[in-house]
Amino acid sequence: MQLNAHVAFNGNCEEAFKFYEQHLGGKIAVLMRYEGTPAVGMAPADWTNKIIHGRIAVGGALLMGADAPPGRYEAPKGITISLSATSDADAERVFGALSEKGTVSMPIQETFFATRFGTLVDKFGVPWMIVCEKTS
Repeated sequence: MQLNAHVAFNGNCEEAFKFYEQHLGGKIAVLMRYEGTPAVGMAPADWTNKIIHGRIAVGGALLMGADAPPGRYEAPKGITISLSATSDADAERVFGALSEKGTVSMPIQETFFATRFGTLVDKFGVPWMIVCEKTS
């Protein structure tokens, strides 16, 4: 088994995945649009180019997502995507990119358990926790 996160987006899944690909070093594996699927008839006419299923690989993990149909989007609540950086420099770089036009809830800094730790909600409404853990 493998546990993966799935995020609902408010019509900007493709933009988010391209941003994550660029700034997280990921690779988009799938961007399936409503058009060409059986669900196209359930989507508004101007929605056919939106993403019904997306998948991006970041490190050894997958992040999946889709554009929630109009009126069905809800901002993520009670969940945060954790990204483990391998160096302070990577943590700082990723935190800087994700926080651009987002909302920082805890600036990236050293804590008792990490050389770098910070939390934010990115410009797409996705909550993130960036951590570079201390080693013994």
